[in-house]
Amino acid sequence: MVRSCLLGSAFALTIAGVIFPSLAESQSQTPDASTLTASPIKHVIVIVGENRTFDHVFGAYKPRNGQFVSNLLSKGIITADGKPGPNFSLAAQNTASATNTSRFEMSPGSKKPYTVLPAPNTGFTTTSASDTNPPPFATLAAAQAAEGAVLEAQDVIHLTTGASGLPQQVVDTRFGANTYNLPNGPYQISRVGPDYDQYINSPVHRFYQNWQQSDCSVSHATAENPSGCKMDLFAWVETSVGAGSNGKARPANFTDETTGEGSTALGYYNVNTGDMPYFNELARHYTISDNYHQPVMGGTGANSIMVGTADALYYTDANGNVATPPANEIENPHPQAGTNNWYTQDGYSGGTYSNCSDVNQPGVGAVRHYLDNLSYHPKANCAANTYYLLNNYNPGYNGDGSVNTSTFTIPPSPVRTIGDTLLEKNVSWKYYGEGWNTFVAKSPTSVYCNICNPFLYETNIMKNPAIVKAHLQDTSDLYTDIANGTLPAVSFVKPGGLLDGHPESSKFGLYEGFVHKLIDTVQQNPKLWASTAIFVTTDEGGGYYDSGYIQPVDFFGDGPRIPMIVVSPFSRGGRVIHDYSDHASIVKFIERNWRLNPITDRSRDNLPNPVQLASNPYVPTNQPAIGDLFSSFRFDTDGDHDHNQGGDQGQRGGFGMWPF
Repeated sequence: MVRSCLLGSAFALTIAGVIFPSLAESQSQTPDASTLTASPIKHVIVIVGENRTFDHVFGAYKPRNGQFVSNLLSKGIITADGKPGPNFSLAAQNTASATNTSRFEMSPGSKKPYTVLPAPNTGFTTTSASDTNPPPFATLAAAQAAEGAVLEAQDVIHLTTGASGLPQQVVDTRFGANTYNLPNGPYQISRVGPDYDQYINSPVHRFYQNWQQSDCSVSHATAENPSGCKMDLFAWVETSVGAGSNGKARPANFTDETTGEGSTALGYYNVNTGDMPYFNELARHYTISDNYHQPVMGGTGANSIMVGTADALYYTDANGNVATPPANEIENPHPQAGTNNWYTQDGYSGGTYSNCSDVNQPGVGAVRHYLDNLSYHPKANCAANTYYLLNNYNPGYNGDGSVNTSTFTIPPSPVRTIGDTLLEKNVSWKYYGEGWNTFVAKSPTSVYCNICNPFLYETNIMKNPAIVKAHLQDTSDLYTDIANGTLPAVSFVKPGGLLDGHPESSKFGLYEGFVHKLIDTVQQNPKLWASTAIFVTTDEGGGYYDSGYIQPVDFFGDGPRIPMIVVSPFSRGGRVIHDYSDHASIVKFIERNWRLNPITDRSRDNLPNPVQLASNPYVPTNQPAIGDLFSSFRFDTDGDHDHNQGGDQGQRGGFGMWPF
C-alpha cells in the first residue's frame, strides 16, 4: 500500500436509511449470541500487519520433530545460514519481453535468467531520524509519546533506529560488495545487506503486476503444481514497470533502477540467525499455516476488504448502482508503444478498476483465458458490466461518517460484510484501529490506515452513527475492554502505520512488538486467555517472492502465501497445518464457530473446505476450496497443556522482541 493516509470521497447510498433501522432493530431484538459457539473459543482476535510473504518471514524456519514445512529451506533453495542451497535454481528469476501494445501478457516470452540480480534500491526508505517526520524518531521521548501505549517499554527504542543514511531512490549501497553481485535467487537481507533493525525498501504489490510476477500458465502446469505458476518474474516486473505509470510516458534514460526497486522482492529474513525472533518463538509454541494466502493479487486495499467481505468491491453511482468509473481510473496493463512492459494506465493515482466480465477489456482477457483453461475451471465471479476495485483507493467514508470526496476514492459500497452478519445475529464485534480517534478528528499526523478497515467502505455500517460508535474504535479501547472484561466475541485489530511492519514506513520487528504486547496482555488474564484464539497475519505479501503453490479461486486471486500464526491454549505444540486457506478462512472460522450463514451467495465463504491428499496436501483435490482454520486447534485436549511434538530443531530464544 502507499504509506500516506488516504482520505476522502463519493456519494451516500439512498438505501442506507432503509437498511439501518432494520439492522439496529434486529440487533436489539435478538438475544446475545456471543457465547453460543461450536467450539471452546469464545473470543477471536484477528491481528493484521503489512506486506510480507510466508517465505520472507518463515523461509528458513525449522519446525519441531514430526512436523514439515514447505519453505525455501525445505526445498533446498537456501541453507539454514541463508546461503544459496543445492536447489537454488528452483527460485531463479528471469527477464522477459512484453512489447505487444494490444495485450497484457501474464506469462510473457523470451525469458532469460539473470546472471546476477539487479541492485537493490532504497526506494522511499527514510534517510534520517526526525521527531517531526518519522520514522524513525530522533528522540526516545517522542517515540514514547507516540507509541508507548501499544509497545512494551523495551521495544520503544527501536522506533529511533534504522534510518538508511542514504538518499531515496538510489542504489542501496548498504549491501556493500554484494550490491551488484547478488546471485540470481532469494537473498537473506540481514546476511548480505541491512540488518533486521533497519528500514528497507518496499517492492511493487499491485494486481496485474502480481499476476505477471507469478508467471502463471497452463503450459507450466504439473501434477504437483496444477496452476502452473512459476514465480520467476519478480525482479523483472519490479524493474520494468514497478508501481505503475499513472498514465504517464515511461521516463527517459530508463534503467533497472528507474522504478526505485531493483531486486527488492527477492529479499527475505532468517529466523535461524536472529531475525523475526518473536514470530519464531510463537511458531515453535503454537500453530502456523504454510498454505495461507493473500486472497487478491496485489495490495493492501483489496486484500483488507476481503477480511471483512470475502469478496471484492465495485464502482457505483450515487444510488449504489453499478456504474462506469472515469477513464483514468480504469486499468490498462497493455505496454505503451516502444516499451517493454511499461503499462498504459495503472497506479495509485491512475487505473485500479477492471470490468472483468468483458474479456475485451485491457488485461482481463489474459486472466480469464488462463482461468478457463485450468483443469478445474474456476469461475471468474465477475458480475456483468461491473468494474471491480483491484488495488488501493480511499474508502467511501471518513471516520465521522461523512462521505469522502477526495480523488481516487471508491464510492460508498453496498456490499455486505461480516459485520452485518454479526449484527443481525447479535454476536458482539469491534474493529480496533490504532489512531482511530485522531483519524476521526482529521488530524494530519494520524497513523490510522483507512484503506485497511473493510467496514469503512460500507454504507450499512457507516451511515448509522450508533453502530460506528459501538463497533469502530481505537487500540486504547481494546486495552480498556481487555482490562474491564468487555472484549467482544470478534475483534479485528490493526496497528498504525509506524508499527504495522510495512517496508519503508515500518520494520517487521515493530509489528512483532505490537503483537507481543497484545498477546502478553491477553495471557495475563487467565479467564480470557482460556477461551481465546488470536490469528496473526499480514494483509498481503507486499510483492515479496514466495515459493508456495497458488490456487486461482477466481479472477481476483489467490495470491502468494503470507504468514498465519494461530495463538491459543488449543493451538499449542509447534504444529504446521497445510490446509489451503486465505482471508476468507477467517470469515469461515467466525461463521462456523458462531453458526452463521455466508455473507452473500457469491462471497468466498461459500467455497468448500479443501480435501487433501497425504502425498500433496497443499493442492486441494476439490479446487477451488478454502479452509476454515479449524484444523489449527485441538479441542479434544487440555487447552492449558503444551502438546509438544518432539525435540526443538532450531535456535530457541526468549520471548523478547529483539536478539540484541
